[in-house]
Amino acid sequence: MASRRTKSIGTKVTDEEYARIEARVGEQTVSEWARAVLLKEADVPSESILLAELLALRTILLNLHFAVCAGERVTAETMQRLIDRADQEKGDLARGRLAPTERTPS
Repeated sequence: MASRRTKSIGTKVTDEEYARIEARVGEQTVSEWARAVLLKEADVPSESILLAELLALRTILLNLHFAVCAGERVTAETMQRLIDRADQEKGDLARGRLAPTERTPS
């Protein structure tokens, strides 16, 4: 027998925020999509979030250090590119680090 859904979670959004959400839901209803997103986020362990942020910071710091050592001028645009790249990659990097490693039999 399937469990009944008896609890509710609600939030208010602006018209602009709602439009952004509607653009992402595809064939689902907003409610179904929001439920799936919330449950997915609830399953993300806090360790992976911390590791992702740490890896993003490491990526930014190392890239910045290499640029400075190479004599490059670091502009606001350069910093934003470094930050954007680190933010895009941090989740995948953290998942890769936290995934169980495959062991080959000795």
